[in-house]
Amino acid sequence: MKTPWEQPGVFAKGTARLLEAMKANAVRRLLCVTGIGAGDSRGHGGFLYDRIFFPLLLKSVYADKDRQEALIRAADLDWTIVRPGFLTSGPLTRRYRVLTDLAGVSAGRISRADVAHFMLEELAANRYLRQTPLLTY
Repeated sequence: MKTPWEQPGVFAKGTARLLEAMKANAVRRLLCVTGIGAGDSRGHGGFLYDRIFFPLLLKSVYADKDRQEALIRAADLDWTIVRPGFLTSGPLTRRYRVLTDLAGVSAGRISRADVAHFMLEELAANRYLRQTPLLTY
């Protein structure tokens, strides 16, 4: 299987197909995980990420994620775009921050378990409809 780096456009193309299927089946709720560096979260990853990793390794992947997010925003759906900080394999803590105002914020780490916890909670509560929360500790 090829990585996203070897498949330009995989996020946007896959999302376009998903949105078509959702429309055809009258599904209105979408939670999508992109990441720190997509959309207006660019520049909130800290010095090493923003100045070295992002421009050298992730620029094309995140251009695709930007297209993916634009498709979701344009869709007539109840969407939430989840942007986790740097993913770890740590335990579920249920003690993370959910940020929609990124002024002065640099993302930290967050466990995949806590991202999954947030997503399940959001499906039940719908607190962040049509928003792009950043998850971090």
